[in-house]
Amino acid sequence: MAGNWKMYKTPAETTQFFEKFRPLVERATHCEVVICPAFTSLFAAADAVKGSAIRIGAQNIAWAKEGAFTGEISGPMIQSTGATYTLVGHSERRQYFGETDKTVLDRTKAALSYALTPIVCVGERLEEREAGKTADVLATQIQNGIAPLLPGQFAAIVIAYEPVWAIGTGKTATPEIAADAHRTIRAQVLAAFGEEAAAAVRILYGGSVKPDNVKTLMAQPEIDGVLVGGASLDPVSFASIVNF
Repeated sequence: MAGNWKMYKTPAETTQFFEKFRPLVERATHCEVVICPAFTSLFAAADAVKGSAIRIGAQNIAWAKEGAFTGEISGPMIQSTGATYTLVGHSERRQYFGETDKTVLDRTKAALSYALTPIVCVGERLEEREAGKTADVLATQIQNGIAPLLPGQFAAIVIAYEPVWAIGTGKTATPEIAADAHRTIRAQVLAAFGEEAAAAVRILYGGSVKPDNVKTLMAQPEIDGVLVGGASLDPVSFASIVNF
């Protein structure tokens, strides 16, 4: 159960969140809990979860160790904060900041080289879904952005399916639509890495996940977890999702 805070919360607000959130999920042993705050709050978040099972992730990672890449953050920088996960290829990065399947692959490899677990995001836009191209879009994103990984590298990643039309819009893919997309993704993984890898990979659903729809989503066998945006900003709301 992962939370993406996007561009919200100062370090002080991050500390306040975890003071309320930690007691609400301390008995949650059925899943991993990961929260991805803004870069400026990574230290505060990692400090706030010490002694708990909650993990912290960054929202992006550079493909280079260091260099003239203004505005980027490297694997060693993320490591130094205590974070152990990172998002890669989130739809907002693709939509607003020119992320491509190639840069997704490069960032994923960088994360793995610094022992960070990448949550690699894939998903189609509304016009692509309405044109019946969902399977084609997912296939292209996986073939170009994930399939070139070595089997050992692939075994260390998490995939998140995020239909772009359902992110921050209040629209949610029905459990059946989400599960169908997850099956498409798993079929691509099967073709690229084999049956064992396809069975083992965790595929999260992201797109307007809330306390009132998480149960029906998680009832789908194909859905292994969720990547939550807005609802992860409130400790009670996100705890109820974790404890679905």
